Amino acid sequence: MDNQPEIAILLVCMGNICRSPTAHGVFRRRLAEADLLDRVLVESAGTHDYHVGHGPDRRALEAARDRGYEFDDLRARQVEAADFHRFDYVLAMDRDNLAILDRLGSGGSARAEIGLFLDYSPDLAGREVPDPYYGAMNGFEEVLDLVEAGADSLLTHLRRQHRI
Repeated sequence: MDNQPEIAILLVCMGNICRSPTAHGVFRRRLAEADLLDRVLVESAGTHDYHVGHGPDRRALEAARDRGYEFDDLRARQVEAADFHRFDYVLAMDRDNLAILDRLGSGGSARAEIGLFLDYSPDLAGREVPDPYYGAMNGFEEVLDLVEAGADSLLTHLRRQHRI
């Protein structure tokens, strides 16, 4: 019996310490609540190597804990070429990182669908999850608002598209 998840999703921002681990933690919880953790793999990564091996930003963790999310087990890593073959979806938090992913994933027969995380939310399609790193705490709250909406919409898409 094959214990591999049916669907694999990689969520990507620049350094993998604010937006993408927040999305990873929120989506992981949505999958757990839907009893789908064994069917859908979710991971996160950054397009840059600034924080490889580091945990999420303390402000991201604090904002998330206030809403009941825990993801301090995550560690930053950089996107690699194999990710475009390993994952079904590689979803960027913003257009700058999307452009990098498009360049990295353009060679060969990659299976990944590359796009923006919020494009699965009809009301948010085309929008970006802004980088809160250099801002105040309210930026992390805004990220959570967007990520929660995006996670719900992505889960709805997966249920429809993949019949899970």
